[in-house]
Amino acid sequence: MSTRDTGTEQLIKDTAKHLFFAEGKLHATTQEIADAAGVNRTLVNYYFRSRDILFDQVFTEAQGGFINTLDEVFESNMPFKEKIRNLISVFIDETALYPYRQLFIITEMNRNVILNEKKSRAKTVKIFMEEIQVEMDKGLIKKMDPKQFILNIFSLMAHPFLTAPLHKALFGMNDEEYATLMEERKQLIYETIFP
Repeated sequence: MSTRDTGTEQLIKDTAKHLFFAEGKLHATTQEIADAAGVNRTLVNYYFRSRDILFDQVFTEAQGGFINTLDEVFESNMPFKEKIRNLISVFIDETALYPYRQLFIITEMNRNVILNEKKSRAKTVKIFMEEIQVEMDKGLIKKMDPKQFILNIFSLMAHPFLTAPLHKALFGMNDEEYATLMEERKQLIYETIFP
């Protein structure tokens, strides 16, 4: 009886994740994935049976890891300002690594594919909104509907990644220069929220 080589399986997943979400090759073929991983295409089919199964597994794992990382921030006992600084840093760092993941999430949400999964996040969001309301009641952040606060912060973080090709062209920037701009955004977003 043969045993699965989990190292090769993980290599294929890591390579696919990089192609899909770091390079934006969402339609990479099994041959392209195999070539990038340095393995035979039959191995990709052996472990995952199809490109779609591989894509779903890679996306689910990537999204799960991202959500777990965000949850560590949301559920931490750190002071609110520190929590927001950490949220901004984690979100921007993760999105910089895999900028095309956000585009895929939007595409899938527009097809109602992952909305039910996102509804399960309502409890975490509700707790965070209560925390935001407490800070507003203390006068530490501008009063508004906590939903607006969440929309504002995630828009400030996500929008520049979603529109990166446009901004790079308009600003005449290469990838490295734009990455530096995104790194600078961490402090700017924080200062926008806590002037």
